[in-house]
Amino acid sequence: MQTRFTLPQSSIPTHWYNLAADFSEPMAPPLHPGTRQPISPSDMYAIFPENLVAQEMSAERWIEIPEPVRDVYALWRPTPLLRAVRLEKALDTPAHIYYKYEGSSPVGSHKPNTAVPQAYYNKIAGTKRLATETGAGQWGTSLALASQIFGLECAVWMVRVSYDQKPYRRLLMQTYGASVLASPSQATEFGRKVLAEDPNCPGSLGIAISEAVEDTVKNPGTKYALGSVLNHVCLHQTVIGEECIQQMEQAGEEPDVVIGCAGGGSNFAGIAFPYLRKKIAENCKTRVLAVEPSSCPTLTKGELRYDFGDTAGMTPLMQMYTLGHDFMPPSIHAGGLRYHGMSPMVSHARKLGLLEAVAYPQTSVFEAAVLFARTEGLVPAPESSHAIKAAVEEAKKAREEGKKKVIVFNLSGHGLLDLTAYDAYLQGKLLDE
Repeated sequence: MQTRFTLPQSSIPTHWYNLAADFSEPMAPPLHPGTRQPISPSDMYAIFPENLVAQEMSAERWIEIPEPVRDVYALWRPTPLLRAVRLEKALDTPAHIYYKYEGSSPVGSHKPNTAVPQAYYNKIAGTKRLATETGAGQWGTSLALASQIFGLECAVWMVRVSYDQKPYRRLLMQTYGASVLASPSQATEFGRKVLAEDPNCPGSLGIAISEAVEDTVKNPGTKYALGSVLNHVCLHQTVIGEECIQQMEQAGEEPDVVIGCAGGGSNFAGIAFPYLRKKIAENCKTRVLAVEPSSCPTLTKGELRYDFGDTAGMTPLMQMYTLGHDFMPPSIHAGGLRYHGMSPMVSHARKLGLLEAVAYPQTSVFEAAVLFARTEGLVPAPESSHAIKAAVEEAKKAREEGKKKVIVFNLSGHGLLDLTAYDAYLQGKLLDE
């Protein structure tokens, strides 16, 4: 039985896919934070280079991947698709479970798929320094590496609870040459304001975004880079799903359900959007399922409305599912999913009925993660483990119904730098918030 499906480097996608081109109704435009009027491209040039703003606002279906970006992608792409036969056996299910493994990248997650093009486009636009935020650290690590590759300075505001929980990710960013500050920090006006109100604030992605944006507008030659949420970030991640479609053709099967964890929406978009294209263009019946933590249930309990992407209200307002930009998520170990809002593109797809969403508490997620590690050998990131949990539940349903089901999920990163979270779970100290 073949369990591993790989592609030659010549199969690295040549184009990113833009779901905005195929929506049955257009997305609501982002609004200027001051005027509350639809934002113009020039309004965004203060924090992003023009070439990335053009991608952010594009309705073009296919956008060519520059050759220098594909050259760097070749360090780890195409990534493998594997069939989890030992997990299937442990669950005694007729389901076939496949996973796309993005943990094979140099930093161990899917985030370089967008960090590399963002650094490249900033470099050719004349940017000297990038500022960003990071939750669990996968994004900050990826941008640190990409900045090093293209000769840019990199400053990262890391959410304080993750800064303390995940010291090795911080060290990895520093190894790649980035400066890393715990957020909220004393380095920005907004960070100092938050700390004055709560010296023990655990931080959030919304706060860290505010600090990074403030740093950007105050430092000439600096641009802001975001690791999730925005249209161009989702665009870059679609290399995941485009490869997966080719690999499932190798396997000779068509997914009944495609699953991804969802925080800001980037890795979910990466696996899901190419399959949504198939749903729209080919009327395929594949279900697409987003999985989030029950302590930060943006898609399952949030409101679809305009909201800021950051806590301070400095970013454009976007129409998205949100818990409110001042929402402070509990300090769960899946730091990459602790975000108050959902990508406008993912939110619009949800609004149009193209995808489903579920939420799980972290103890049940880690139970599924440990089962996966003990059967498949890979220790998954806490974020990715939400997708594993959903895949396990889908496989159990197939067992109960006595029906074969083809399940595909995105294993967006490994958890080898998250072992403190596993230690807490194994010692029975991990709590559901």
